[in-house]
Amino acid sequence: MGVKGKQTKLDAAAFGRGLLGWYRVNARRLPWRGVRDPYRIWLSEVMLQQTRVAAVIAHYREFVRRFPTLKKLAGATEQEVLAAWSGLGYYRRARMLHKAAKVVVEEMGGRIPKTAAELRELPGVGEYTAAAVASIAFGERVAVVDGNVERVLLRLHGRGEDRTAVGRRWLRETAGELIDAGGGEKGNVEAAGRFNQAMMELGAVVCVPKGPLCGECPVRAVCRTQGEHATASRGKMGVKHEAYLLAARGGRVLLVQRGADERRMAGMWELPEVSVEDAARLEPVARVRHSITTTNYAVAVVADAELEREVRGGRWVAAGELGNVALTGLARKILSKMDVL
Repeated sequence: MGVKGKQTKLDAAAFGRGLLGWYRVNARRLPWRGVRDPYRIWLSEVMLQQTRVAAVIAHYREFVRRFPTLKKLAGATEQEVLAAWSGLGYYRRARMLHKAAKVVVEEMGGRIPKTAAELRELPGVGEYTAAAVASIAFGERVAVVDGNVERVLLRLHGRGEDRTAVGRRWLRETAGELIDAGGGEKGNVEAAGRFNQAMMELGAVVCVPKGPLCGECPVRAVCRTQGEHATASRGKMGVKHEAYLLAARGGRVLLVQRGADERRMAGMWELPEVSVEDAARLEPVARVRHSITTTNYAVAVVADAELEREVRGGRWVAAGELGNVALTGLARKILSKMDVL
């Protein structure tokens, strides 16, 4: 914990001026910023959930190239959407975005709802996404609370994490008070969205989880923490060993499709999985590290004619077609490492 600031009521208007002044000068240039198309804003917010900005940029550009409009997205097949999403992970986001796009196009005349309350009626749209799209695309004065904003609010007020309903309500109410008092420019349709983006930006680049850059913070004078604060224990990442078969020849690679009822990545294509015991008797052609949620995977990649003959239901795919296949992130990582993709 850092040095406590003065225990006085926060001057929300002064906070807003300092935050927005900093944001005007320091906001990162990102491909979804400065656009007014609600579809592209919606897409970026869905992609950014639980994913680093650096990982999203290239995927966002490619996704927009393939599906430049909501109508194009709604008219695509699920496999086409998943292929464009491949490598971002959390594939339910892509499926629900696709489903919601169909609802908007087929039942709403292609017009995306303008309020957070209406947006939340769409499949897969939660409180955070609805608030972000409503404020950034349509100017609704509704506060966004993502992980970055939560961290800023807790440090600003000198509070530790509280995952109870009371704690979540405090975050929503406090964020709402700030945007009402500090957002400014109530007649400006861009004001609320700009304030929300500034809050998220502050948490992403200055008020970071470890080693916050307090010396660069535009609102340091009113922060009651000024440093790291107590956080809830996340637990250690578990380690799991897995092995996959790489069968590639004649410009083609052997893939198998995950079942439609799989809990994770249903319907996605991957390399055939083999037992760790079978892989242990072979010299791996590659080793790969891969992380999903709370698990680190240590993956051995092997090539073996006998194991290849045991694969059932596989499909040989030309290397040039892999970009159109809904690959799992791990399969994409392995194929890239082996210069197949």
